[in-house]
Amino acid sequence: MRLAGPLRIVALVITVTVTWIVVSILLGGLGFPRIQQLFTSQENSVTAEPRARKYKCGLPQPCPEEHLAFRMVSGAANVIGPKICLEDRMLMSSVKDNVGRGLNIALVNGVNGDLIEARAFDMWAGDVNDLLKFIRPLHEGTLVFVASYDDPATKMNEETRKLFSDLGSKNVKDLAFRDSWVFVGAKGVQNKSPFEQHMKNSKHTNKYEGWPEALEMEGCIPRRPTAS
Repeated sequence: MRLAGPLRIVALVITVTVTWIVVSILLGGLGFPRIQQLFTSQENSVTAEPRARKYKCGLPQPCPEEHLAFRMVSGAANVIGPKICLEDRMLMSSVKDNVGRGLNIALVNGVNGDLIEARAFDMWAGDVNDLLKFIRPLHEGTLVFVASYDDPATKMNEETRKLFSDLGSKNVKDLAFRDSWVFVGAKGVQNKSPFEQHMKNSKHTNKYEGWPEALEMEGCIPRRPTAS
C-alpha cells in the first residue's frame, strides 16, 4: 500500500514527459507552425486562383478602341425574356420590363453608342405594319440589335424580310415559327453582318418542348466615323 504514492508520482512524471515530447514535435521547436497546419483546412492552405476579369457586358476581353462592346441573349422558350447589353448598359431585358413576345429591337447611334429607341413587336398576334414603320425610316449608320422571344416570324412578310436583309441579315429569309434568332445589323451596310445566329425550331433538336435553345452572342462593333 505504501508503494501506491511513489507509483503515482512515477506515472505522472512519465505522462508529463511523453506529453512534452509530443508537444515539442508538434511545435517544431519554434512557434506553432505545425499546430496551425493541423487546424488549417486544405482549402485555405491552397492559394485561391484569381477570378477571370470581366469587361464591358461580361466580355472576357476588352474591345479595341473605337469599338462598342455588346452581348445579347435570345429568349428561352416563352419563359425567360431576351437581353441586349451595349457598353455595360442593359438596353432591353425583363428587369427593365421592355421586352415581349416576337422581335425585340434596339436602335443605336452607330457613332456614339447612344440608345435611340427600344421596342418589342409581337410577331404572333401583332400588326406587322408597326414593325415596318419602325425600321423603314432608319438613318444611315444606325445599329439594329434584334433578339427573338417565343415566335419571331409568323407575321413576317416579304417586305420585312427584305428590310432585315438590307440591314445585313443572311438568315432572315429562313426565319420561321418559334426559331431562335439574334442579329446585329446596320443601315447602309454593303456586306452581310458577321453578328448573327439562328437556331431552327425542330422537334428533333429542340432543347425545350416546342422551342430551340436560347442563343448567346457577344462581340465588338466598330463605331461609325463621324461625318466630316
